[in-house]
Amino acid sequence: MPMPPRLRKTALTAHVTTSLGWLGAVAAFLAMAVAGLTTDDAERAHALYLAADLVTWTIIVPLALASFTTGLIQSLGTPWGLLRHYWVLAKLILTIPATAVLLLHTRPIGVLATSSDAHAGDLHGLRIQLVADAVAAIVVLLAATVLAVFKPRGTTGYGQRRAQQATAPPP
Repeated sequence: MPMPPRLRKTALTAHVTTSLGWLGAVAAFLAMAVAGLTTDDAERAHALYLAADLVTWTIIVPLALASFTTGLIQSLGTPWGLLRHYWVLAKLILTIPATAVLLLHTRPIGVLATSSDAHAGDLHGLRIQLVADAVAAIVVLLAATVLAVFKPRGTTGYGQRRAQQATAPPP
């Protein structure tokens, strides 16, 4: 069911805001993860991982969930549809695993945030993982942004059937 123009623009604004906020928050997280990986000061590293944990749970996770929800609302309330166009489907396929991986990878952040010595040798792999995860998240979120801006042409089989049904003369 199409949304009225004012509601559609409000939903679009919410989706763009939460999506780009998610991207920006992950960029800030990446800066903290790199700083935590490269610092020689154990206290500073601990503070950085505490901040990263806070940013993850109070900003990144809520924005990821809000971005997914507003994107779903946007797709269901506009002619783009959820399964009609490849670019919308691709964004969905990027967003669902990105959100799931985010939720799965909050554990290493918590481990580093609660560790008394984040520079311990056995935690080095986790510190590298945080940087790699943040870089991967930025790549995925930028890909979703590019899809949203450029909207590559192409409708799915479902979208083609819907278009044919809409233009077919009544029996």
